[in-house]
Amino acid sequence: MSTPYPFTAVVGQSDLRLALLLNAVSPAVGGVLVRGEKGTAKSTAVRALSALLPKVDVVSGCRFSCAPAGPDPACPDGPHEPGPGALRPARMVELPVGASEDRLVGALDIERALAEGVKAFEPGLLADAHRGILYVDEVNLLHDHLIDLLLDAAAMGASYVEREGVSVRHAARFLLVGTMNPEEGELRPQLLDRFGLTVEVAASREPAQRVEVVRRRLAYEDDPAGFATRWAGDEHEIRARVVAARALLPKVSLGDTALLQIAATCAGFEVDGMRADIVMARTATALAAWAGRTEVRKEDVRQAALLALPHRRRRNPFDAPGLDEDMLDRILDEFPDEEPEPDPEPEPQGPDDDGGPEDGGPDGGPGGTPPQGGGPDTPGTERQPESDSADAPQAPESPESPEPQPSAQESTGPEQAAVRAAEPFRTKMLSVPGLGEGASGRRSRARTAHGRTTGAQRPRGHLTKLHLAATIQAAAPHQKARGRSGRGLVIRKDDLRQASREGREGNLVLFVVDASGSMAARQRMGAVKGAVLSLLLDAYQRRDKVGLITFRGATAELALPPTSSVDAAAARLEQLPTGGRTPLAAGLLKAHEVLRIERLRDPSRRPLLVVVTDGRATSAGNAGGRTDSTPRELAGHSARLLQAGGVASVVVDCESGPVRLGLAGVLARDLGGPAVTLDGLRADSLAGLVKNVRTAVAATASPNSNRRAA
Repeated sequence: MSTPYPFTAVVGQSDLRLALLLNAVSPAVGGVLVRGEKGTAKSTAVRALSALLPKVDVVSGCRFSCAPAGPDPACPDGPHEPGPGALRPARMVELPVGASEDRLVGALDIERALAEGVKAFEPGLLADAHRGILYVDEVNLLHDHLIDLLLDAAAMGASYVEREGVSVRHAARFLLVGTMNPEEGELRPQLLDRFGLTVEVAASREPAQRVEVVRRRLAYEDDPAGFATRWAGDEHEIRARVVAARALLPKVSLGDTALLQIAATCAGFEVDGMRADIVMARTATALAAWAGRTEVRKEDVRQAALLALPHRRRRNPFDAPGLDEDMLDRILDEFPDEEPEPDPEPEPQGPDDDGGPEDGGPDGGPGGTPPQGGGPDTPGTERQPESDSADAPQAPESPESPEPQPSAQESTGPEQAAVRAAEPFRTKMLSVPGLGEGASGRRSRARTAHGRTTGAQRPRGHLTKLHLAATIQAAAPHQKARGRSGRGLVIRKDDLRQASREGREGNLVLFVVDASGSMAARQRMGAVKGAVLSLLLDAYQRRDKVGLITFRGATAELALPPTSSVDAAAARLEQLPTGGRTPLAAGLLKAHEVLRIERLRDPSRRPLLVVVTDGRATSAGNAGGRTDSTPRELAGHSARLLQAGGVASVVVDCESGPVRLGLAGVLARDLGGPAVTLDGLRADSLAGLVKNVRTAVAATASPNSNRRAA
């Protein structure tokens, strides 16, 4: 077994370490969600936490970690006889993003259950994590059906395995810790709320601290055991402090003033529900116990708010996480502590919040030990300096430039300032025609592993969803020949039938937008940006992907690669410029290339193409083709290429003026989809346009033309 990196050797990241240690003191806090860019020691700190947890007393031989003093009466390995247990280290169980349902909750042998009446159950990861840590790296990429199972287990403290009337239940109380990179997509609100605390982490910009990170990491890789030995003393001190804080926790008093501060803070930040109040109360109590006190103070409530509220106060995914600390201080100042103590307690450990020379050690050698200092210290001195330094340089920035920047190339034309998006709105239900087999989602009809049962078939590989009626029907004619004598059926493997289910899938909506300098381009871009942002918000809820291609001047650009990250999408869309000529063919060919690559990455996710243009083509751009072809001919060829690939398409006609050429209608016929005039391009109608593509495509294309590439 490899030697884990010591928790106390992690440089900086004081908020992350504090949040993890508070959960070690009080598992009732509810876990930690760690958000941040890659390479910021998120996984390293989480994996090192298990070494600081006290050992667990379990029933000998129990696969479900029952406590000897109070075993689970429904334990599948029970009933347990009274007696002494065995101490073992607390487990940290890691849930892979691509894990199966059986791997998470456990597997039940259906064949033996039907034929012999035996509950042959193999425990899953939830059983292994009971009374320990369940760690999910890249939790935002976890499949929906696994998230649903986690939500159920976290809410009930138990895991249920149901297979056609045969059920197994066991206790599953664990500390849920997840890490994620927000650029790769957001987390569902239901699961987000299940994390007690959240922490934002980022790499340090201080050269001395970065040097110390590299020094310690290299020292650990050269000699893991020796490096761990050098930090063993600090690990022991933190472990002892966790044990002492756990013992002190029941004695901590949460007074009426502290409760009023908590309630006023949650109400002031308009947090939904009451879970935030409960989590803040538990966190403030744990903070007091960690500091060695028996009463909760205002600074404990303040620090609890900074850890427990940022991910709960977001009204929609476009809001940046975080709290207004000035507002927090104003709320707390309305409820001063009843008995302020003038003599603060001396802290037994030195400061570690700056991660500078202290972290490097006095000798500057590899793996130097900071004085007293692996764990976080008192809460009041950690966050404020970081907040001040982070807020200071942001004032002079401006979201857009007031002056257009002309281009040196004649084909590009003058570039206009980026146009702000219109206000996002709630979209109607969008869907793609036909029955797909894409990734699990909440949009178009698809054959999935979860949903309503529509039929039965022979299983391909391991049986996951038994169709009981079809299985009995297949076995019934052979009972006499198999010598059935008792009440039970004689079931063989060939009799088993897999249930065919229909549910919903996620799709890819790809926008191809004319960003050239034609009439009303700025107004059009504002409305289109608002519509795309609205669809991104809807995609966040329905687990879709949305992409954006713009074409102007001589090129087409993939402004927004297919993504579910609404935060990254909002930032990209806000900076899109306009101006220049119209290389329509280049935009269509770029869409063809993007969809081709996406089919290779995710062949089951069906696309819908939305082209926003007036149909004019004034530049061939980088579309290539024959030199004697006009820009319009190249655009028509590119459109027919997309139609041949079976891509469902719709064209938004942006042509204006008393004389209309109808070029967008020609483009729509080449694409095999409908065209909608500019009059229909409103922020509240563009999403409805996508919803109606089923009827429009059926009216303008052959029945099978838009299903071949799914």
